[in-house]
Amino acid sequence: MAQQNLTLAEIEAIAREAHTGQKDKSGRPYTEHLAAVANGVRARGGSEEQIAAGWLHDAIEDDALSQEWLERAALPQSVRDMVLALSKREGEDLASYTRRILETPGALLVKEADLAHNANPARLAALDEATRARLTEKYAKTRALLGLTEGQE
Repeated sequence: MAQQNLTLAEIEAIAREAHTGQKDKSGRPYTEHLAAVANGVRARGGSEEQIAAGWLHDAIEDDALSQEWLERAALPQSVRDMVLALSKREGEDLASYTRRILETPGALLVKEADLAHNANPARLAALDEATRARLTEKYAKTRALLGLTEGQE
């Protein structure tokens, strides 16, 4: 008998637990970012699989969950593929990273929601000027490589 896939509520609980105690660059609980991305995916008409990937999009990159966990978890392959596509690898250049996102079905919408939250003016305002300038430039470059325009956010 096939294993039942995790529900969105279970995925949310796993992501929240995995990122417990982590803070974002402005000192806020990291789980607020995960919730904002998942909600952003939902608001953009994303599928359940894309919403699940929104909850898990930083889990591998941040070492909150292992790649082995992802491979064994009761998740649709599309969720695994999106999470891996969205996980920037150590030393990886931005062009390779964005190309992988564009080549992975469903991943672009999740990254769009991630960038929209990361670039939120209220969130950026909590950072020092140098960090804010560096991240603003990085997010703009990422959006350009992904073919996202300001109006799409």
